[in-house]
Amino acid sequence: MKKALITGITGQDGSYLSELLLDKGYEVYGTMRRKSVVDYGNVDHIKDRIHLIYADMSDHVSLIHAVRNVQPDEVYNLAAQSFVATSWEQPVLTAEIDGIGVLNLLEAIRTEKPDARFYQASTSEMFGLVQETPQTENTPFYPRSPYGAAKLYGHWITKNYRESFGLYACSGILFNHESERRGLEFVTRKITHAVANIKAGKQRVLELGNLDVKRDWGHAKDYVCAMWLMLQQDAPDEYVIASGETRTVRDFVNAAFTAAGYSLKWQGEGADETAADQTTGEILVRVNPRYFRPAEVEFLLGSPKKAESKLGWKREISFDEMVSRMVANDLILAGL
Repeated sequence: MKKALITGITGQDGSYLSELLLDKGYEVYGTMRRKSVVDYGNVDHIKDRIHLIYADMSDHVSLIHAVRNVQPDEVYNLAAQSFVATSWEQPVLTAEIDGIGVLNLLEAIRTEKPDARFYQASTSEMFGLVQETPQTENTPFYPRSPYGAAKLYGHWITKNYRESFGLYACSGILFNHESERRGLEFVTRKITHAVANIKAGKQRVLELGNLDVKRDWGHAKDYVCAMWLMLQQDAPDEYVIASGETRTVRDFVNAAFTAAGYSLKWQGEGADETAADQTTGEILVRVNPRYFRPAEVEFLLGSPKKAESKLGWKREISFDEMVSRMVANDLILAGL
């Protein structure tokens, strides 16, 4: 039986990856940070089927112990401070976890289990101010946030350890991937959660920042399949995982309200833009400048051609189905 060690196992991707690996017969271990109140997050429903270890990406010794004790065949590094907005408020913490934390884990693998296969969760935010469209594995990076910069270090140190020490070390450059398990601080879940609360009469208006930002969105369940596929290849490499489609935040808002039975009418532009219910005329969406980032990533569009041809990966869940699932889940949570 293969053994897998997942950092950040309680998050969105960690939970879907755990389910995938359990279905494939793996023995699954995961790291979690010690808190005053135990929180199993998104793996609460499978906590009796996995092994949880207390460790932290900023604590090199704890990672050494985790790798030494588990002796994993595969290691998936999904732990991160993954909220871009927070990276501006806590840039040093973000760098320690998303950058140096990767180095800590690679060193633990190099010294304790050098034949383990390693997956690093890189991100499309590394492209930032995009240098070409669509973005591929060869597109130059230009991060526009402390998060993107920290992730870029993690990406390059992974490649360096592969080339310097012969580790089987891959990076998946994943574009935005969402799900019903996405945290409420992310704009996509903020939207679907607000739509459900508006439908339930618990909220009046959804306030957002830049509606013209374009993203390449897919469902997390599809994207964790690509992570696993990367570690099953003969040789390690980098892969862009994306849908190959781009949509604005406004498009996401429209899809979410449509899934809940609304039809929106947009008016105004910039900071004055609003969207109203076409039936009642009530304003449901409003732009609030305080949600704008100091430096915005305006446009992301990935090319999954390499992953499709070399990994045999393909997306199963469409954009509209992803949004509908998220809205349906939040409607239940709202009591509807």
